[in-house]
Amino acid sequence: MAARGRIKDLWREQRLFEQRAITATVLIGLLAAVLVSRLHWLQVQRYDHFTDLAQGNRVRVEPLPAPRGMIYDRSGAVLAENRPAYQLELVREQVKDVEATLAELVDIGVLDPDDLDFVRRAIRSRRPFDSVPIRLRLSEEDMARFALHRHRFPGVDIRTRLARHYPQGETAVHAVGYVGALSESDLERVDREEYAGISTIGKIGVEGTFEDALRGRKGSRQIMVNAQGRPVDREAVLDEPLRTVAAKHGADLYLTLDLEVQRVAEQAVQGQRAAIIALDPRNGEVIALVSRPGFDPNSFARGLTRAEFAALNDDLDRPLFNRALRGTYPPGSTIKPVVALAGLEHGLVTPTTTRACPGWYSLPGSSHRFRDWKRSGHGSVALIEAVAQSCDIYFYALATQLGVERLQEFLGRFGLGGPTGLDVGGEKSGLLPSPAWKRSAFKRAEQQVWFPGETVIFGIGQGYMTSTPMQLAQMTAVLAMRGASHRPRLVRALRDPVTRVETPVPPAQLPTVQLRDQADWDVAVQSMVAVMQGGTASRAATGAEYSIAGKTGTAQVFSIAQNARYDESTISERLRDHAWFIAFAPVEAPRIAVVVLVENGRSGSGTAAPIARSVMDAYLLRKFPPAPGEDVDTAIADTGDGE
Repeated sequence: MAARGRIKDLWREQRLFEQRAITATVLIGLLAAVLVSRLHWLQVQRYDHFTDLAQGNRVRVEPLPAPRGMIYDRSGAVLAENRPAYQLELVREQVKDVEATLAELVDIGVLDPDDLDFVRRAIRSRRPFDSVPIRLRLSEEDMARFALHRHRFPGVDIRTRLARHYPQGETAVHAVGYVGALSESDLERVDREEYAGISTIGKIGVEGTFEDALRGRKGSRQIMVNAQGRPVDREAVLDEPLRTVAAKHGADLYLTLDLEVQRVAEQAVQGQRAAIIALDPRNGEVIALVSRPGFDPNSFARGLTRAEFAALNDDLDRPLFNRALRGTYPPGSTIKPVVALAGLEHGLVTPTTTRACPGWYSLPGSSHRFRDWKRSGHGSVALIEAVAQSCDIYFYALATQLGVERLQEFLGRFGLGGPTGLDVGGEKSGLLPSPAWKRSAFKRAEQQVWFPGETVIFGIGQGYMTSTPMQLAQMTAVLAMRGASHRPRLVRALRDPVTRVETPVPPAQLPTVQLRDQADWDVAVQSMVAVMQGGTASRAATGAEYSIAGKTGTAQVFSIAQNARYDESTISERLRDHAWFIAFAPVEAPRIAVVVLVENGRSGSGTAAPIARSVMDAYLLRKFPPAPGEDVDTAIADTGDGE
């Protein structure tokens, strides 16, 4: 039987094709509708959002650091200013390989390999989009070297910034302070947003304490950038003009320092380890604050290498150490006028009370002898003469009568044993010892006992007692003003650099030291005048055109045996006695109180007192000695009358 062929249904195939075509058309239409709606959402509904994003790819917001406030002395001499400088900065998110980039910068001589660890920490501590300074104050040679290879370093560029400059160099460095590179620890305690675009921060002194006022408030500006993130000059079509928010200039500071007096004071202790404080006792203004040796703050502002910092930090003379505020030393005989006041206050002595001074003192029932600085003794001396001649024996006995508790309490009234409250931070407290302090300071029971002999030497500022030069300056100011005092201050006024309006910093009065008999102040002051008129510092007062009240002091660095003699020629220079001198003038209407400390300086009368005289002459008489190297007449010389 023959096979039958299948007849093709053309109409059915046509209907199937039409159905598929319609389905495809509908799908295409739906997809087109989705696409159109998406385009409408992107280009119409979200136009503003994506315009901002697109503009952000070619417009960068750059912080504008505020110019740092200037610092002036009391008469307007510039102590700290700003100068244009170039620095190399890196934006981490624009650098593909930070380590490779840093290595290449070292290869071309722009970065020091010793600074790489610090640079890495600085980069890690900042946000990815922050511009991080990796090299401060580029020289022209450095800039030319980088410009030659600039195409190799996307994300790295040279920026123009204002850099801190100290035109007086080392002068007043421990008072003014300095700025240094922002460290990781700095960034942990500050608002990072406020320091965007800022590479330095005040570290010590006025620069550190008044950082917020000096820094000002940053601004910002929008700039056009290319694909590598570098600024471009050509214009582009933008929906909005590029915006700039002006930075607010930091406040200018006027200090109480007298630059000319400061220079005289520093010149007087050149080459020595010393501290000098000069105060106006009427209002607490610091006229001079010296700590020597010093250092050039400009080296910190430009950025120290590791080797440079190590040289300063490891220097045996400790130039970075502020002896005026942080140096704690036995005050020696400088406290004797106050101990005399304590004896008068508690009725244990009168101005005419005499004691025999054979050159030694022993406690009842003890064979141990506490020696006087004058081995032959002073004979019979009354209170004023005991201060004038710095008779140790008189004050050994008086301290024993007073007892340690009364002695500690009375000295504390004069600001000893605690910070003075100076408006620049960093003060050490010093120490007024007591039996309670000793029990807490030592662990072994036998060391916690307060011995009567410790009270004896407490009376002449030795033993456990320590003080800073600033504390002794405050004590001297209280004596000068017969009990009245003000908190010491370095900043006199803040000034808005735009409006030129000054905001004074008023003096802060402290509680007055009250005595039962106000006439006792005259006795204490009279005893200090006697120091300058026939007493231990009489040679330093020779020819003075004003009256001076002062007190010498010599503080032992180490103890010597009972029967041994102190022989300076056989003792290492750094083990010799410290030299102290305190003074105020004029006596009738005090305008300056001065404290001088010279480490290992032999004696207060021979070393420290003439220095104080030159500072007082400079301030009261405006007499300024010639700079080193100029022809001068013989200056005041003093071989020393004792302490």
